[in-house]
Amino acid sequence: MTATAPRTPTKAQLLELVAALGTAQWQDFAAAASRHGLTSVQAKLLAQLKGPVPMRKLATLLVCDASNVTGIVDRLEARGLVRREPDPADRRVKNVVATDEGHETIRRVRAEMQATHSALDALDEEERTTLYGLLERLRPGMEHRG
Repeated sequence: MTATAPRTPTKAQLLELVAALGTAQWQDFAAAASRHGLTSVQAKLLAQLKGPVPMRKLATLLVCDASNVTGIVDRLEARGLVRREPDPADRRVKNVVATDEGHETIRRVRAEMQATHSALDALDEEERTTLYGLLERLRPGMEHRG
């Protein structure tokens, strides 16, 4: 018996798989966020805050209008998860910064993404390394934002 070489997937098949994985990961993220009283968009905003981020940049990252970001930040600020502070270079610009509680909340959300963790646990160390390398190669082309 001879082994047949695996068929190279088409771009359409790859797009379908990436979309399915993205949707499943987003659903897992949203479910974990809701257990912490956050909407998926509130959690997504919180996840963007690795340092101070201008409100307008958050609108770009969230693909929404700046006025929507104001309401999202208002609700997160009321819970003590973020704070606004003036940009040191331009005091007219307001940066959003995660508080310690905000960082801890998004860490817990990510830790509780059971479906995603289970899927990744199915990969051995070499497979995870390979997947990471491939995703890093794809990332720049997928994140081109103006």
